[in-house]
Amino acid sequence: MRMQRAGFFLQAYLTLATAMYFDLGEQEERCIIEEIPVDVLVTGYFMLQPWDLKSSTHTPHLGVTVTVRDPGHEVLMTKRYGIFAKFTFTAHESGQHFLCFQTNSTRFSVFAGERLKLHLDVQIGEHVINPKEDRAKDNLKTLDYALQHLVDQMVYITKQQDYQREKEELFRQISEDTNSTVLCWAVVQISLLILVGFWQMKRLKEFFIAKKIV
Repeated sequence: MRMQRAGFFLQAYLTLATAMYFDLGEQEERCIIEEIPVDVLVTGYFMLQPWDLKSSTHTPHLGVTVTVRDPGHEVLMTKRYGIFAKFTFTAHESGQHFLCFQTNSTRFSVFAGERLKLHLDVQIGEHVINPKEDRAKDNLKTLDYALQHLVDQMVYITKQQDYQREKEELFRQISEDTNSTVLCWAVVQISLLILVGFWQMKRLKEFFIAKKIV
């Protein structure tokens, strides 16, 4: 069990070596936004560590609560993890998903002042090939796994293209509606100017007639 835990920690560390990271305080929440197509698997790896690596954390039972919300701000998942973990979820609709990370500890918020660093790597529609499968003696099983990996990638690309096509159609519709609104407003403005001009001319004519100028 300890070896598996160490192996997972090593895998997470290597995965997060090129991932992004951001500053985070105790009991503080930060969110990122990801554009995710429908029915796409999302896998995330994170690791929490003190901002100053030379000093060990003084926060007892430190962990991270991961909350995922869909484009309608409905909660897809919320779960508390330790200082490093892997989480997965599947998008039920296309659009912007909110991935929120909140550190938690047993200390009161008044005394929670330690600065932390959260390393994060989010893989959308990506399935890493299991090294154990690559080392399998059965070449047919390895080939089958590789083909399945390619199929998953093709499905993800297809869904991503469909999602981008939907966004393009929505943007085109918004642009056409905006152009129609601008055109209608321009016609209304011109009509008002013409009416105001005729009204002013009529009032001036009545004024001149009343003053017997014309």
